[in-house]
Amino acid sequence: MKLLRLISLSVLLFAPLGVSFAGIDEGIEYKRLPSPMPTVDPKKIELLELFWYGCPHCYRFEPKLKKWLKKKPANVVFVRVPAIFNPRWGFHAKVYYTAEVLGVLDKLHDALFEAIHVQRKQMKTVEEVRKLFVRYGVKPKDFDKAFASFMVDAKVRRAKDLTRRYGISGVPSLVVNGKYVTDGPMASSAGGMLKVVDYLIEKESAASKQ
Repeated sequence: MKLLRLISLSVLLFAPLGVSFAGIDEGIEYKRLPSPMPTVDPKKIELLELFWYGCPHCYRFEPKLKKWLKKKPANVVFVRVPAIFNPRWGFHAKVYYTAEVLGVLDKLHDALFEAIHVQRKQMKTVEEVRKLFVRYGVKPKDFDKAFASFMVDAKVRRAKDLTRRYGISGVPSLVVNGKYVTDGPMASSAGGMLKVVDYLIEKESAASKQ
């Protein structure tokens, strides 16, 4: 009887990580990358989102992600990368990095989603995008200079390379610490994606303490 109690206690103390995350399995709800990717801060756990402004799933996922980010663990750093599968996605990636370079990404990120999914604008020409930037206080000449800059082009090339290297097939996709990828189909829902992320962050946090 005493032996059984000791075994039961051992099971409770040394149960696998994430006992509260039942049903989350590698190869089903998430996949492991063949080789780990570099992260922006080796001292923290990185959560990276790959998205596209024209994606309705990304638009609907954004409020859920923002809510999660408000309560994210202190040891987590969040990064966005615009995915690129074709020239139209590449154009929107260029818009994203132009906003970043000009320091107006916080304002323009939501505005771009709203313009496409609420106002039903295509946002596929430089003229359309320039007007939106001007509305948020950017001078036309400053937009044109940034949009055509080497820095923005370099960031777009990197985003295209990352899209390929992460091996995603759609968006939104989430990458945890450069090692694990999950998306809607794998996790069954947007909420499921964030549950998988919570599990993987806990997994990586425990591993970093060993």
